[in-house]
Amino acid sequence: MEEDHSSREGNGFEIEDDDDKEHSVSMLREPFLVRNIKNNTSQIAIVGANTCPIESLDYEIADNELFRQDWRSRKKVEIYQYVVLKWTLALLIGLGTGLVGFFNNLAVENIAGFKLLLTNNLMLENKYYQAFATYAGCNVVLAIAAAALCAYVAPAAAGSGIPEVKAYLNGVDAPSILAPATLFVKIFGSIFGVAAGFVVGKEGPMVHTGACIASLLGQGGSRKYHLTWKWLRYFKNDRDRRDLVTCGSAAGVAAAFRAPVGGVLFALEEAASWWRSALLWRTFFTTAVVAVVLRGLIDFCRSGKCGLFGQGGLIMFDVNSRKAFYSTPDLLAVVFLGVIGGVFGSLYNYCVDKVLRTYSLINERGPSFKILLVIVISLLTSCCSYGLPWLSKCIPCPPHLAEKCPTEGRSGNFKNFQCPPNHYNDLASLVFNTNDDAIRNLFTSGSEKEFHLSTLMVFFFAIYCLGIVTYGIAVPSGLFIPVILAGASYGRLIGTMLGPLSNLDAGLCALLGAASFLGGTMRMTVSLCVILLELTNDLLMLPLMMLVLLISKTVADSFNKGIYDQMVRMKGFPYMEAHAEPYMRHLVASDVVSGPLVSFSGIEKVGNLLLALKVTGHNGFPVIDEPPCSDAPELCGLVLRSHLLVLLRGKKFTKQRVKTGSGIMKSFKAHDFAKAGSGKGVKLEDLEITEEEMEMYVDLHPITNTSPYTVVETMSLAKAAVLFRELGLRHLCVVPKTPGRPPIVGILTRHDFTPDHILGLYPHIKPHK
Repeated sequence: MEEDHSSREGNGFEIEDDDDKEHSVSMLREPFLVRNIKNNTSQIAIVGANTCPIESLDYEIADNELFRQDWRSRKKVEIYQYVVLKWTLALLIGLGTGLVGFFNNLAVENIAGFKLLLTNNLMLENKYYQAFATYAGCNVVLAIAAAALCAYVAPAAAGSGIPEVKAYLNGVDAPSILAPATLFVKIFGSIFGVAAGFVVGKEGPMVHTGACIASLLGQGGSRKYHLTWKWLRYFKNDRDRRDLVTCGSAAGVAAAFRAPVGGVLFALEEAASWWRSALLWRTFFTTAVVAVVLRGLIDFCRSGKCGLFGQGGLIMFDVNSRKAFYSTPDLLAVVFLGVIGGVFGSLYNYCVDKVLRTYSLINERGPSFKILLVIVISLLTSCCSYGLPWLSKCIPCPPHLAEKCPTEGRSGNFKNFQCPPNHYNDLASLVFNTNDDAIRNLFTSGSEKEFHLSTLMVFFFAIYCLGIVTYGIAVPSGLFIPVILAGASYGRLIGTMLGPLSNLDAGLCALLGAASFLGGTMRMTVSLCVILLELTNDLLMLPLMMLVLLISKTVADSFNKGIYDQMVRMKGFPYMEAHAEPYMRHLVASDVVSGPLVSFSGIEKVGNLLLALKVTGHNGFPVIDEPPCSDAPELCGLVLRSHLLVLLRGKKFTKQRVKTGSGIMKSFKAHDFAKAGSGKGVKLEDLEITEEEMEMYVDLHPITNTSPYTVVETMSLAKAAVLFRELGLRHLCVVPKTPGRPPIVGILTRHDFTPDHILGLYPHIKPHK
């Protein structure tokens, strides 16, 4: 992966190969760093199959004179407007995500239902070859539609989307991951991909969809669409957008699983890197809105007005425990399921990692290769789902059934497939069905609806392998449903085998198997436990669910990381972990700061500012006051590139080097420096500075953050890393320990804490596995 030095943040930049420019920059200010370290770590992320530069988000509030004046001048009514708007946006996020979730399920159920009914009708007429051609043809057309949207419109919409949301909430800003085009492709690509019969889910994409909806609502208005009300500007900052995206990710889980509490816990445990009590309350409100919207829409559809919408609507698997007690053999069976889930889950993650690295070589060749790969996987999936049931024997229908056998239509356990009347094909009810209905069949309690052991083994092997080879193609694809299917199949298999020895029903063992595999792949505990309990409406299984999740996560953690952590790493996002690596304890902050350092005076020449902005990619510059502005050189604060561009465009310059803070305060308002929407801020090319203006001066004090976070140069790097992450910083100033030296040693940014950078500087350090 090539490096893009133009994306450097705050320090560690490269100057173009031009002697004059290099000399000019050195004339700005002598570098304060004794050592000249370049940050050579990759600062490029892979989004879709495209590479893009990585920036960090400004979660820290710029505490400058303009900001303080703005807060002092705010009236009570404006503060109330801000609070009301926060709750209004949370309401809108819940409404939007709930409606999109229902629309997704409605579209998938009807498209897939029509496809399966058409195929079944041809099979009833003994037109088996035409039935396969119709089935495979529908799947390929839907797959091409999903792949074309991802390949040509929004490559960032491919895959789950949870790693991207997780990285954004950690402070990583990669272009297009929450763009409107990504939202559009995520919705329709997910519908086409799931309806095409791929072994993928729509749950992961729903998390990304909810985050995109929240980001779109949190743009702070739009001049293009005349949404420029004054109170919308309150949300033109990364901190409030981060909170909205957190609500959106929770709403996505709530809409996907009808699990509002599980959505809140998912955002807390897996998605968000920073949390506070106020956010918990607002997130809970958002997911409650989603639950109310879904409940109302599902009740409407029960009257039969929604076409082929499934019996249970959105996936809700009613699994009611027949026995509220369990014996020692039952607990041993649960422990065994947890161990199996941990082993299979870690192996699944390992295989997905290898397959993704292989697919990346194909996807890099262009959109046509992405679509070709999707077509190949679609044909493979169609062959498996249509061909495997032929291996299963026809079974006579059990007598005294409440439902018809074989099942008419597409839902139910008793699929006719190629069998004679009053017989059914148990494997067809799993593979030749929608994923949601297959899970319902596996979770079904009672001994009268058994699956053969050979059927469950074949299904587990097929789903396990298809799930691995499908994830990574250019369609929006979630991991929850494939993992639940595979886990439920081996859980039901073990439950059937242990039937004479255990009190646990086969359907409950399927639920525990799904939980064990989810814990082994995703390494979540609390949120998964609550999501599954809300999914199945079986609170009596809480102790066993907790036990199996804890065991599967513990076993899998001994082999590798969770699937989403692997994805974040593979995509190149510089994710800041909550803990520091052990080798960081042997280093101090000054050991890794990069240089040379470019800083400005409190009153700086316009030409120097413009030149530094042109030849560096820094997003933060130290501002140093020198005599006569101060008795000795002192650190005034930190100024952001985006604020400098706005200030230079305003052209409030003076010919003499004097303070003009009061004039700037009258000419600008705090909202002039607010964070613009994606790609809408002032750019360097927009500035028109004359030669005469280049020799003039501008006062930086009003826009300088006078209270930046600083650490002494001798602070442990591990301690600095934890501080950086916990506070959600973009720049961390390193100051000297001894007096008489320049007031700043360097600036630490996200990339300076990456293992690649640190281990590149000190290759003798051996990181702990």
